[in-house]
Amino acid sequence: MKINKYNNFKNISGSVLRELRLKANLSQQDLAEKLQLLGVELTSKEISKIENDNRLVQDFELFAFAKIFNVSADVFNKKIDK
Repeated sequence: MKINKYNNFKNISGSVLRELRLKANLSQQDLAEKLQLLGVELTSKEISKIENDNRLVQDFELFAFAKIFNVSADVFNKKIDK
């Protein structure tokens, strides 16, 4: 059985990602470029889909986000407790 949603969310990290990105004053394109430097190929369009809960997030992408924003990957589970 393949699960594509959890409690109607495709991901639980999109809102936290947006919050961190805006706090760092980065555009989605800026974030995409930083990800590419880490070897993670995401476009600004894919980042938008993640932030708007329209795309699943791979584990390696989540860890790259955490590295860029210098946070623990645990901060991205914020929505699961609500």
